[in-house]
Amino acid sequence: MKKVFMLEDLDCAHCAQKMEDGILKIDGVISARVNFLSQKLTLEAPDEIFDNVLKQAVAICRKIEPDCTVIIK
Repeated sequence: MKKVFMLEDLDCAHCAQKMEDGILKIDGVISARVNFLSQKLTLEAPDEIFDNVLKQAVAICRKIEPDCTVIIK
């Protein structure tokens, strides 16, 4: 499954790269891209573990930039 999520209050391109690097280390992640300019996170992981991977990705984003919010709809 591949989904795109909006990021709110992502203020730093360096932080975006750190988020992407951290998310790519999560077991099961096929691909991840954090785009600072468009304020988007693109995440791809197997369907059966996608929700767990997403939770871990959100935690990484919060740890690196606490003011940043991943918009999950």
